[in-house]
Amino acid sequence: MVTLSSLQAEEQRRIVAACFARTGLTMEQLWLRYFALGGDVSEVELEAFLQGLFPLPRIQRDMVAHAVNERLDEISGARRAPYSREPSEDTRPRGPLAALVGLLDGAHRVAPERLPEVIAAAGRALDLRIAVYLADYDQHRLIPFPEQAPGRVPQAIETSIAGQAYRQADTVLAADSAGPRLWATLLDGDERVGVLEVEAGPNTDLNDPSLRTQCHWLASLSGHLIAAAMRYGDGLDMTRRRRRRDPTAELLWQHLPPLTAATRDVVVAGGVEPAYDVRGVTFDYALSATTAWLAIFDAGRDTESSGLVVSAALAAYRSARREGQGLHGQESAVDKALSTQFGAGGSVRGTLAEVDLAHGDVRHLEAGGEAPLVFGSGHEKSTVDSAPRSPFGAGTPGRVSTTRLQPGDLLVLHTEGLSEARSADGARFSLAGSLDANAGHVPPEIARRVLQAAKSHCHDTFAGDAGLLLAHWPGTP
Repeated sequence: MVTLSSLQAEEQRRIVAACFARTGLTMEQLWLRYFALGGDVSEVELEAFLQGLFPLPRIQRDMVAHAVNERLDEISGARRAPYSREPSEDTRPRGPLAALVGLLDGAHRVAPERLPEVIAAAGRALDLRIAVYLADYDQHRLIPFPEQAPGRVPQAIETSIAGQAYRQADTVLAADSAGPRLWATLLDGDERVGVLEVEAGPNTDLNDPSLRTQCHWLASLSGHLIAAAMRYGDGLDMTRRRRRRDPTAELLWQHLPPLTAATRDVVVAGGVEPAYDVRGVTFDYALSATTAWLAIFDAGRDTESSGLVVSAALAAYRSARREGQGLHGQESAVDKALSTQFGAGGSVRGTLAEVDLAHGDVRHLEAGGEAPLVFGSGHEKSTVDSAPRSPFGAGTPGRVSTTRLQPGDLLVLHTEGLSEARSADGARFSLAGSLDANAGHVPPEIARRVLQAAKSHCHDTFAGDAGLLLAHWPGTP
């Protein structure tokens, strides 16, 4: 027997199918939009529904109508496909899948400065209110984006709950007079970009472990998208800057790899100071399933060409490493590039290293640079044995030295500008003491704290650029 409800469903299907024909979408594109809203039938079943061969429950019909209407909004601004319920009711599905697909779909071809709006929209699918805070390049504060967002102010990394989440690269629940909120670290892989401030709707419990897990992956994916967007736009990057960078510092920052990266067998983290006026220091690394390659270079701060010289050393090192050359091949490539391009003025101190991730064996070569340090929980800190040669550019081959890490050890490469940072009364900064004092933190936080301590020690008046590169080897699983 034909019922009134079945007649209404067929009329809805007929109009939805007619509207779909005017959207210009393929069946696959319509299904992706429907699926993003929480639809659960296949593309074949969706096509059969539109042709009148397969019935759908009311909520699924409304999802199809909503997907069609979203497209009609984009091309004409008018909604034409009918719903089986009142249009004033919210038919958009909720939940993790809708948040995930909404974030990915919304981020496609979006202007970088619009990403926080996309992230906030994804949060609404989880009944959450979300705001984005980005870490400044000094790693002192977390800045709301946009900065004029009402009711939101910068958060100190050292003293705030938001800063605690950032320092721990984790999620932290806080309760205050305005109600509970969750702070989740924005991560690009393992590099910290900022935090998300998460407030719950009236029917959402931030203490729910599954919700906190969803916030964690939302923050991680958002961090990836923000980091990618900063490579093709300046809107987000400008928020992270607290003052002007000169052209040399701009060049060197653009050449730096991510400040943190990790595989299951190694974590690397680094940084440079002064952040806005670095002139002649850079570092690099590459990770594989078997090896971590590390390098740090220092051309000094004394000449206007320091930035170009150290950039040439970095480029030559990367080129040789990517050709599969070992330490001597990398050394020779850097020597040749500097002597060819800069003659006697192309002098760069530095350290090259390779870490065997299966056994912890380290091979390293110093060219006028500081000898690496090794810190571990089960033994005393030590300076590794090395045979330093003259700086890169002189063409004098060096000798490769070896050492072995113990599980849990931290291998530390650094420049003289860090260990020689001095206070007003001439006291040298204790790099070893600072590393020891911060040993309980994750590697990126160790790097941040050590550089901040050095900056405080010398009152931000470094005589030489401070560069730091850490590699934490957990040992063979």
